[in-house]
Amino acid sequence: MLRNLKRILIGKPLKTLEASDQALSKSKALALLSSDALSSVAYGTESITAVLLAGGAVALWLQLPIALLILFLLAAIVLSYRQIIHAYPNGGGAYTVASTNWGPKVGLVAGGSLLVDYMLTVAVSASAAADAITAAVPSLLSLAVPISIIIICILTTMNLRGLRESANFLMVPVYFFIVVMAITVFYGLYQAATGAIPMHAAAKIGTDFSGLTIIFFLRAFSSGSSSLTGVEAISNAVPNFKAPKEKHAASTLTMMALILATFFMGITFLSYWYGIRPNGHSTVLSQIAAITYGGHGFFFYLVQVATALILAVAANTGFSAFPVLAVNLAKDKYLPHLFMDQGDRLGYSNGILSLSMGAIILTMIFHGSTDALIPLYAVGVFVPFTLSQSGMIIHWSRLRPKFWWAKATINFIGAFMSASLVVVLFATRLAHVWPYLIIMPIVITIFLKIKQHYTSISKQLRLQALDKVDHERQRYEGSTAIVLVSNLTQVTAEAIDYADSIADQVVAMHVSFDINPEKEAKIAKQFADNFPDVRYVDVHSAYRSIAKPVIGFVTKVSKQSEKINYSTTVILPQFVPKKPWQHILHNQSSLRLKAALSAMDNISISTYYYHLSE
Repeated sequence: MLRNLKRILIGKPLKTLEASDQALSKSKALALLSSDALSSVAYGTESITAVLLAGGAVALWLQLPIALLILFLLAAIVLSYRQIIHAYPNGGGAYTVASTNWGPKVGLVAGGSLLVDYMLTVAVSASAAADAITAAVPSLLSLAVPISIIIICILTTMNLRGLRESANFLMVPVYFFIVVMAITVFYGLYQAATGAIPMHAAAKIGTDFSGLTIIFFLRAFSSGSSSLTGVEAISNAVPNFKAPKEKHAASTLTMMALILATFFMGITFLSYWYGIRPNGHSTVLSQIAAITYGGHGFFFYLVQVATALILAVAANTGFSAFPVLAVNLAKDKYLPHLFMDQGDRLGYSNGILSLSMGAIILTMIFHGSTDALIPLYAVGVFVPFTLSQSGMIIHWSRLRPKFWWAKATINFIGAFMSASLVVVLFATRLAHVWPYLIIMPIVITIFLKIKQHYTSISKQLRLQALDKVDHERQRYEGSTAIVLVSNLTQVTAEAIDYADSIADQVVAMHVSFDINPEKEAKIAKQFADNFPDVRYVDVHSAYRSIAKPVIGFVTKVSKQSEKINYSTTVILPQFVPKKPWQHILHNQSSLRLKAALSAMDNISISTYYYHLSE
């Protein structure tokens, strides 16, 4: 039943040779990898105006120079990431650049920041979509967190179906949003230019006011910079593009940046022109739609639907970039190797599922509050921005290609602005971003522990050169098999016969309790009658424990076997029910024993399976 459900939800397995069919064209990649960046249009301007309003309505004109400054930062970041795509086409983005040029530990800061940030991407986007739904249907307000979790689960299932299917699904909401926003922005600008909608700005550009300080300006700028989150996702996912991968990835990044810049600047200008002030009842974008289309008509609701859809699918950027980044970390042995395993649909299923679980946990911790998540989200983006762009300066200075100084200058501008934003975020939003200072040391410690483990086992498992004089192969003169017996059944009898075929000495061990001495005596007699040549040992357990007496007995036998140079094998008889659900009807003691015995040295463990017919 579970297998059939999996096939319905995820689809039939794909052959390894079909991997090339999953590669993304530019149009599909734009839908799959730009949804996060484009969705920030829905809240970027609002983040700026919400801060500016604290200085009074007269401060709202500052949203225009702040927006221009953000576009300048966007240009520097995009130019830098285009360079990264061509210089490091195997993906990994900021992690690969920082590791190569700054060293592995700095690379882990970039990689760890992005892994956590992609979880935040999913949590923020799902929470924002839930907010849009509850705003339209206020009666669902108390269910905001469950709605967010449902959205995450739907996106998880969709991504488990593979890149191509998820891209096909996302093309509809993403391109629908692009068309609706293009119509809204250009129609609004047309009406402003023709005077159909006169200017209602609260203050003219350049108006001075008492609350204007550099800290005030930087606080608004840092809030608006959340619009740039998701820009780096394309550089992380270069391997997912069709060939030539670098060319298509760079073109997609440029296309996304132009669309983002146009919408962001257009919405910010209309917000200023219309004199819009953010409030708890209506978003800046919905107010712009209402004024542009003259009320709450068809086109107004079209904007609302498009916004809700893009916010819902924005989380998919994390699902696309997280698994590829996790693969790069796993290749370097900083994450478990299971992140390199491809699922039935050729996607990195373990990365997708890990991202989903992390996002759900974050959603529950922060109760789906986008206001609480976005500042932390921004820090997680701009730290890798800073490290990757400064790393590219080292890259160019080392290789010194033609015009390398011009390329390094672009990287320096981006690195400087990104670093400044990180400082501003910590200086002005410490109450929201302090968890980063706790999360990152924990994440990096986990990375290093995993690396240490893999390095250690690599040394232990490395095959020594066979031509060395002092190398001796282990040779055994005989073998001892210990068969664990609970009752004398068909599976026990066959396990003993199997043990007799592979071992020189067979010992049957039974653990008895005080509950039913007559039963224990009966089992001993039956065993002696059926297997007179096999030694039967009954170990008493006063506290009803099975594992402890088994380990004690096996330890004694294995030590004795070492003296006579015998190998020791413990055989666990286990019957297998025909139907999967029937497993829960049995106590699975063999699994517990196997787990306990696996920690012992110098023994082998074998399971003898007996398959039931019904």
